[in-house]
Amino acid sequence: MNRLSTSKRVQVLSALVEGVSINATCRMSGVAKHTVLNLLRDLGCAAAEYHHRNVRGLRVRRIQCDEIWAFVGAKQKNASPEKKAEGWGDAWTWTAIDADTKLCVSYLVGGRTTGWATDFMLDCRERIVGQPQITTDAHKPYLKAVEEAFGGDADYAMLHKVYGASNEPEHRYSPATCIGCDMKVVSGDPDPAHVSTSYVERQNLTMRMSMRRFTRLTNGFSKKLENHGHAVALYFMHYNFCRVHKTLRVTPAMEAGLADHIWTIEELISLLGH
Repeated sequence: MNRLSTSKRVQVLSALVEGVSINATCRMSGVAKHTVLNLLRDLGCAAAEYHHRNVRGLRVRRIQCDEIWAFVGAKQKNASPEKKAEGWGDAWTWTAIDADTKLCVSYLVGGRTTGWATDFMLDCRERIVGQPQITTDAHKPYLKAVEEAFGGDADYAMLHKVYGASNEPEHRYSPATCIGCDMKVVSGDPDPAHVSTSYVERQNLTMRMSMRRFTRLTNGFSKKLENHGHAVALYFMHYNFCRVHKTLRVTPAMEAGLADHIWTIEELISLLGH
């Protein structure tokens, strides 16, 4: 990777952040697969470190949290015990979005249990100044996690979506139809007008469109948990600092006061320091 020119790095990275698979990126750029994976690893680590150090002191009024499913190697039910020990199986990405700036405040790749939820919410707490209004879905581990991180007086509400049968002909992968939402105030006094998970759910769609390993029904899924984590870190770095949000017309980092300009791919690559 040390012999890879900056222009080639830009070409490779531009493809990866736009949802191109590893193998397709290799074919398009003429760069060897191990070199692309090494670049992904190094940039993923650098992006995660930059986010950890700099996405802090945020004045957030409303935060929306959700988790998105993917898998590494094989789905949980199909992975052997030996492969599960290597990291194969379901991989959940927890995401917290500032509803005003659209900034990704925190993310975490792991399981879907209370322990993971608590680690995720504690990380959110460390990055935020003040007490924001919090909205999550009805996933039960959030109850203990939010209380431990933000205290029992947090303005916190759960949004439970109610699904029913669709009137359309049933297909194998037909999603259920959302027929309503049930809001539950958990603590504090959240404003009902702002109890929503729409922004973070839209972010989930952006993730699936921007990382080939999240695309359903393809063979582009992650084969190693480490690479999955590197791809997520790189994606959120690009989303926060490089990608202009169509509604804001600036990047989320600019809207949140973390940057004064739109980062280029070259600047993203400069995080490597060489």
